[in-house]
Amino acid sequence: MNGYEMAGPEHKSSKRSLYVAMSILALVLLMAVAGCSKEEETPTATAAPASSDGGSQVASGVSAIAAERGLTEADIEAAVKTFVPSGTHDEYIQFASGGHSGQMLIIGLPSMRLLKVVGVYTPEPWQGWAVGDSGATGHILDDGNLADGTDLTWGDTHHPALSETAGDYDGDWAFINEKANGRIAVIDLRDFETKQIIKNPLSMSNHGATMVTPDTEWVIEGGQFPAPLDGSYASIDEYEEKWRGVLTMWKFDRSTGRINYDESFAVETPPYWQDLCDAGKLASAGLIFCGSFNSEMATGGIEDGNPPLEAGISQADMDYLHIFDIKKMTDAVAAGKTDLINGFPVISLETAASEGILHFAPEPKSPHGADVTPDGEFVVVSGKLDPHVTVYSVPKIKAAIAAGTDERDVFGVGILDFDTVVEVQVEVGLGPLHTQFDNQGYAYTSLFLDSAVARWTLGGSFSDLHSEPDWELITKTPVHYNIGHLATAEGDTVSPDGKYLVAMNKWSIDRFNVVGPLLPQNFQLLDISE
Repeated sequence: MNGYEMAGPEHKSSKRSLYVAMSILALVLLMAVAGCSKEEETPTATAAPASSDGGSQVASGVSAIAAERGLTEADIEAAVKTFVPSGTHDEYIQFASGGHSGQMLIIGLPSMRLLKVVGVYTPEPWQGWAVGDSGATGHILDDGNLADGTDLTWGDTHHPALSETAGDYDGDWAFINEKANGRIAVIDLRDFETKQIIKNPLSMSNHGATMVTPDTEWVIEGGQFPAPLDGSYASIDEYEEKWRGVLTMWKFDRSTGRINYDESFAVETPPYWQDLCDAGKLASAGLIFCGSFNSEMATGGIEDGNPPLEAGISQADMDYLHIFDIKKMTDAVAAGKTDLINGFPVISLETAASEGILHFAPEPKSPHGADVTPDGEFVVVSGKLDPHVTVYSVPKIKAAIAAGTDERDVFGVGILDFDTVVEVQVEVGLGPLHTQFDNQGYAYTSLFLDSAVARWTLGGSFSDLHSEPDWELITKTPVHYNIGHLATAEGDTVSPDGKYLVAMNKWSIDRFNVVGPLLPQNFQLLDISE
């Protein structure tokens, strides 16, 4: 999730602690509506007398309110924990995607107040973003238009990321992707305004974005749906021959606060559907991990006797975790081993395979998340159709790559042996998607079908942080409902804070006032401090 300045007065660290919630959801601001009649008197505040029974008077007042509203002790505790008085700043700021609004949301924690909507891919009148001022900000939005000049004034934001130094948030910049049209935006956190929008010249969509390397040298954009990279037409019958995926490496220049287009490049990948990516850190620095599905290369066509698309892409027991080596990428670019496609340098799939830039590790079918632990020693993959999280050992991956492999896919990419590189599998529940981490040696995985958050223990260097057995499910906390992404405080850095977890739920169903047939989505705050 990811980045900004910690404003709590008790925060003593010199770093600016930020964290972003990566969400595919558009946040709906929920308002509690209280009915007040005109006959009611204006309430006045009365100070409790300075006496020994002042505390009991407060407790009595709270008890009366609780009884009147039918509140439990747990309800009151939750209200007190999340209450932030006016004039007092939240402990954290959460950066969240605005989904089909095309914007980025700034939310205070623990108050869960919506502090600002940052205009990104859609004109936003309140702050004058790309509205009636083509010279001031409108040109930034125009820079993300299609190559044929078609205006893009809408978007689908998914995954924010914050700039990092040595794997920790530094609070300087934020990045957010736009899935529907394959765009990347840069936001300056000095004024929380968008400074740059880039349209990917090769990909019509993206999903495994935006993620950054530990010192923000690179902003990673993984495509999702394959297509001919030059934008030409190719029949679906030529899917395996002419359709391709792509991973784009955008070079970020801190001195200008902009992506340097001329120093960026891409890696051609097979026409599997690449999903979320994560950059390695510490023990895994220099590697990038991206989940993928549809290794079957299914294209639907029930009229021709093929399985429906959703069934076709879920037939195989395994898909492929993509493992990219950044140094081998940059070495290939420096050696001129690229082709120009739409004027953009691309490392071909053949070169990526032969130079060892890309390797595969089998992963359970239809995976969604690929999340690196804070120490960089493990990669956690969640298969939506498998009740386990699969934990890969980075040292084992490195050793397997060094030893070489004879097994290859149809495009010549080396496939590592599953049992050789996997550390453990942990059964957590139905529909696992994404995983975040805390400072106590626990991992938290969203369970879409269970509508719950699974808390489970990590092993390795995390064993001494908890008292339970390693690699074991501890609890499942229900949420409302069908959680997708989740975020813990600085949970994707080298030093997570723990304390808070935000569940990003796709459905509210019966939770709130009826506002029409479209149900509000919601963010739900969980206390994970104990």
